[in-house]
Amino acid sequence: MQDKITVIAHFKAKEGSEKELRELLLSLIELSRADKGCITYDLHQAVDDPSLFIFFEIWENKELLGEHSATSHIRQFRSKAKSLLAEPPRVNVLTKISS
Repeated sequence: MQDKITVIAHFKAKEGSEKELRELLLSLIELSRADKGCITYDLHQAVDDPSLFIFFEIWENKELLGEHSATSHIRQFRSKAKSLLAEPPRVNVLTKISS
């Protein structure tokens, strides 16, 4: 049995692109939650920096996360987001080690 995978993905909007990036990120939620293996897919916005958005995700396993990453909605997001981001996304893929 493979361990569940946690993903924490940071997206920093260019100045003036916060609203557009927020809407683009929000558009991923319903589609991604429907992807096979998705347990949790929640978007957060930093309280002290409204240009910073963070996805907190939990997936059944690494293979299903990989399938999600290859979906058309994620590929389309990547191409649209390039012009809205101040820096490349920072993505941490984790396994839980505590109970």
